[in-house]
Amino acid sequence: MGELKKDSEILAEIYRNAQLGITSIVDIMPEINDESIKEEIMREHEEYERICSEAANLARKYNLELKEPSPMKKAMMWSAIKMGTASDNSAQNVAQMMLKGTVQGITSLRTSLTDGELIMDAEVKKLLTELIDLEEGFEKKLKTFL
Repeated sequence: MGELKKDSEILAEIYRNAQLGITSIVDIMPEINDESIKEEIMREHEEYERICSEAANLARKYNLELKEPSPMKKAMMWSAIKMGTASDNSAQNVAQMMLKGTVQGITSLRTSLTDGELIMDAEVKKLLTELIDLEEGFEKKLKTFL
């Protein structure tokens, strides 16, 4: 097991993960023509927005400052999305692209759950497990487009 993570680190990761989800969705939405996957992606956007809001509320409660993902990270994501959809904006390709980020998020969040489980505040743990459950649901739904 790695080093135990503090609540502040885990809350920052929850927020960052959801912000990256929102950013990738905002970047990919103009490229999507298929209405069925567009609906799913918009539903995911709403859930990420809700998680960000809850994380921000918890941060205020604990007097923590949450940071946005770096501009470099956002630029890299934007470039990858534009290049990935330039010649293929099919529902299948969009699902594959979104799945990569979702699986990365699940992996990172599950590691944080393991690393912080013994010392984690109950509210932080609840939000973390909620986001993991959401992302696992997103993964399952996105796979239906493959």
